[in-house]
Amino acid sequence: MSGAPIVIVGAGPAGLATARSYRECGGTAPVTILGREPRAPYRRPPLTKELLRGEMSVQELPLEQESWYAEHEVQLRVGCEVTAIDPRVGTVQADEETIDAEAIVLATGSEPVRPKLPGIEHARVLSVRELPDSQRIAERVRAGTQALVIGSGFIGCEIAASLARIGAHITMIAQEDAPQRERLGLAAALHIGDWLRALGVELVTGAEVREIEDGRVAVLGDGRRFEAEWVLLGTGATPRGELAGDAAVALEDGAVPVDAQMRARDRLLAVGDVAFAHNAGAGRRLRVEHWGDALAHGEVAGKTLAGLSASWDDVPGFWSTIGEHTLKHAAWGDGYDASRLVAGADGAFTVWYWGAGTLVGVLTHGHDRDYERGRELIRQGAPSP
Repeated sequence: MSGAPIVIVGAGPAGLATARSYRECGGTAPVTILGREPRAPYRRPPLTKELLRGEMSVQELPLEQESWYAEHEVQLRVGCEVTAIDPRVGTVQADEETIDAEAIVLATGSEPVRPKLPGIEHARVLSVRELPDSQRIAERVRAGTQALVIGSGFIGCEIAASLARIGAHITMIAQEDAPQRERLGLAAALHIGDWLRALGVELVTGAEVREIEDGRVAVLGDGRRFEAEWVLLGTGATPRGELAGDAAVALEDGAVPVDAQMRARDRLLAVGDVAFAHNAGAGRRLRVEHWGDALAHGEVAGKTLAGLSASWDDVPGFWSTIGEHTLKHAAWGDGYDASRLVAGADGAFTVWYWGAGTLVGVLTHGHDRDYERGRELIRQGAPSP
């Protein structure tokens, strides 16, 4: 590679993993990471769990020690606003400076979805994606505080459970008739609902929020009103693919289509939440928002940049902790036709998911062996466990 650097736009786990993998594979070109946040790459899963509950300090979040960047000759620029990329000529516009780039890696992640509802932009309506978001909620929602959580995805469930555990009074409002039913099926959703209720969370399901009044009142489509001191959003995330779109890269639902080597086109790669990546094992493109898969994308991209053979073929997977309960989920993630829950002792269970006659997913609580076995069976395209 020439003297121009590899420029990684985004200082999250996928961006850092790309730099780490590139150096581990012998890559010698200069590497620059441009981060929008004013801090080094850090762990995000604790933002809705340990950090929110005050069980972890900010100092425990960084993914690498400060010295790592100098030791591996990686330039980290934080608080840096990238306004444009041009992969055709190899340039990045950042803070009114033009940076020449041998290759550009988009690792811009995703941002919370704020539904288009009247009152949604009120200052008392909060969401979680970055460290200051979690800190803001932790400062405001304490024991005895009343808060509404809108949305029953994993982020919403984790926030609700964490705040209920510290003594806040939480009401969750969800369109689904049970938390996570659409993704995980009714049997698993009923368990999750029971866990949340056991923590004291009030569940309002099958409900459509029509508007937010004064940042305190959620007005439902049927006229019901739920009032609290704060409104917290767990309504999903959307990829931050605008830089690629502005550079005439065709996006799919806001994400950057890439091959199994993380390449979008000459000089441009994309990793993590912003990538719609071909998975060699699945035989099709998948978009995932999982921590482990962001790291896997970065590892593949680093090898690709170093000239080595690599492809993304892992079965996507993640863990989620809701109160004292840990769920482990692995799946191709683009749907299933049928599911079956197998109950075990002491509340443990495994849910198997099928699509087109083959196993496409597994969810476990307290059955780690089924989780590992299930990932391998999904990879093999097995008909049943």
